[in-house]
Amino acid sequence: MGATHGGYTYLMANRNPVLRPRTLMLPPAPYAVAVLGGWWLDRYQLSLPLDLGAATRPLGWLAVALGLALFIWTLWTFARHRTTVNPYGGASALCTGGPFRFSRNPIYLGDWFILAGVSLLLGTVWPLVFAPLIWITIRFGVIRHEEAHLEAKFGDAYRDYTTRVRRWI
Repeated sequence: MGATHGGYTYLMANRNPVLRPRTLMLPPAPYAVAVLGGWWLDRYQLSLPLDLGAATRPLGWLAVALGLALFIWTLWTFARHRTTVNPYGGASALCTGGPFRFSRNPIYLGDWFILAGVSLLLGTVWPLVFAPLIWITIRFGVIRHEEAHLEAKFGDAYRDYTTRVRRWI
């Protein structure tokens, strides 16, 4: 599939879901915006404290650690299968083992743990207030395109996988 312009043919890689997903944004961006925006709103506009007493900080660190562990486990799984973690790159293998046995999106699941943990560590509810917007952005700006790419590239193997493993948990 290509486009011709001035006698030259250009490969339409950006539109072909077999070659790569058409991801609209870098996936950590909405989480970072929520954390920074939440911190700013809490500090300078309206404080919405999140305080679970003495458990607040340990629970925050535990959630961050769980999120990072899930991220590292997923990276290790990608490396073992020699495929990319790059949300703009095409997958060379369909990962169904490791954390992908439990979630089709373990990195994004880890990001949710980190968001909750950072909210606890900052002591504000604000980043969590943005959770519905983050979910919509990730679901339709990233995951939809990744799923289209995986289905176009791996076909029935991917469709079978989606019947066995939930999108989140």
